[in-house]
Amino acid sequence: MRTTVDIPDPLYRELRKKAAHEGRTIRDLLLRGAEQQVHPDGKSRRRRRPPLIDSDRPGSLDLDNAKIYEIIPFP
Repeated sequence: MRTTVDIPDPLYRELRKKAAHEGRTIRDLLLRGAEQQVHPDGKSRRRRRPPLIDSDRPGSLDLDNAKIYEIIPFP
């Protein structure tokens, strides 16, 4: 479904900045916010995106579990 939402310019600029910083789209952030309002307990039906690891040559990283734990912060 499509909808139109008027977002104040200062808030939109912050949203755009946050989306760029996280490597996401504004749409992703808005959907995440809407889901948090509908499912405040955190039980969402959306698929989670795995964390991405930057590489100059994709597919060339030799990773094992120990290296992954070094690169990605886990709780």
